[in-house]
Amino acid sequence: MPLAAQARWAGNPTVKAGFADTDITPEIGMEQPGGYGKVFHKTLHDRCKARAAVFDDGRKRVAIVGLDALIVPRQLVLDVRQEIEAKTGIPGDAVLINASHSHSSGPIGMVQPGEYDGASVLVRELAYKKSSAADPRYLKQLHQQIVAAVVAANNKRADLLCGVGMGREGTVGFNRRVRMKNGRTFSHPGQNNPDMLQYAGPIDPDVGVIGAWDKDGKLTGCIVNFSCHATTSPGGISANWIYYMEKAVRGFFGDHVTVVFIQGACGDVTQVDNFSKVLPPSGDESAQIVGGRVGAEAVRVLLSMPRGALRPVNALTRVLKIPRRKPAESTLREARGLIAKDPAQAGVTEWTFAKETLMLEYLIQKEPVVDVEVQAIQVGPAVFVSNPAEYFVEFGLDIKRKSHFQFTFPAELSNGCVGYVPTEEALSESGGGYETRLTSYSNLIPTAGRTIANAGIALANQLTPGELPKAPPAKPFSAPWRYGDVPAQTQ
Repeated sequence: MPLAAQARWAGNPTVKAGFADTDITPEIGMEQPGGYGKVFHKTLHDRCKARAAVFDDGRKRVAIVGLDALIVPRQLVLDVRQEIEAKTGIPGDAVLINASHSHSSGPIGMVQPGEYDGASVLVRELAYKKSSAADPRYLKQLHQQIVAAVVAANNKRADLLCGVGMGREGTVGFNRRVRMKNGRTFSHPGQNNPDMLQYAGPIDPDVGVIGAWDKDGKLTGCIVNFSCHATTSPGGISANWIYYMEKAVRGFFGDHVTVVFIQGACGDVTQVDNFSKVLPPSGDESAQIVGGRVGAEAVRVLLSMPRGALRPVNALTRVLKIPRRKPAESTLREARGLIAKDPAQAGVTEWTFAKETLMLEYLIQKEPVVDVEVQAIQVGPAVFVSNPAEYFVEFGLDIKRKSHFQFTFPAELSNGCVGYVPTEEALSESGGGYETRLTSYSNLIPTAGRTIANAGIALANQLTPGELPKAPPAKPFSAPWRYGDVPAQTQ
């Protein structure tokens, strides 16, 4: 063991942890998710992964999983948790499964297999033939690989020195919602739009990091939490900017390191700066900028964090019952009229939202109230507070402010998917924009965001934060450096 690692290891408490990743890359020709229509993958840029970390304090174990995926369907979560519990003994409620929201990943959404089987012929056609849909073969692959990643991470558990820290990267994410001169808010109004006034909301620049080192002082794995849509689209199948974030961390610490990414609250935050006066970078350049800078900040935090044991580990969950909001009868009538027309005649955007309105009408009949799981996963002085929404960043910042934990990491699109959950203001007359439109994807009542935040804060504050590892104290003074304790010499 190197002397520096030996000195750091001596006398410091450890905790058992394990990290692993598996391949969830879709096939060429499968659907590319992220829109309301069908698009198919033609090329491969980089491979997608299921990335898992398991922490064990000797009393409880928790698993934290990050997927290079657009979303994670609720049924998949329930099925995967059941198998993980059977194979590892980790309780299903102690497993967090988060999607990075990569728009360049595999066909995991939006429409799920069988979801519209009870609908009319028209709505079935709209859902299965005209909408982005999950591929049953890919869902099976994903199930197997998530389980495999957690089982491998659990089997790799070893005594490790762990640390937690927070950095800041405030130059790569921007609130995509903009206040306009007409008093409303637009999503992505476009560069040099003369009617723009100011950003309609904040960003979250925090880069939350947990790291784990072995006895030789080598970083084994880490978790990185940051809030920015994975919509850089570098070209072809890809983990999106998370690929370059991993590349930056591995470039310093080595290719053996497992990098688990957990997406923060970024429902209204992307890499696009509508107020920028320069030509935006290409997709791959943008992916490099976001991923490279977030990864570099993660490296900086990892290098400076004190190491020790992150105890205790714990998990709490609560399933909320939240109603969907219903489209008005006039909206339904208009949608039926538009859907009878050719999209080119009706207008593609108008036709698409009409399609979504009719699909939503069926979902409300089938399931008017939605299960929304809120979860708190504790790792010592850090807590991951999760929800299944594309969650507006203001809610994530509020959870951080009101949590008793020094390190609070919001985790959106976790353990299910309920689409965009905006603030109540965004759904008011001064709001508007893409995220507020009623669709089969996004449709919870206006108070949902605050209800979810309050539940997450309450869960986090039921837990008691563990102690933050401290750097070893300096040795008692004995004598100054001999070469330094000499008088000036001029000749």
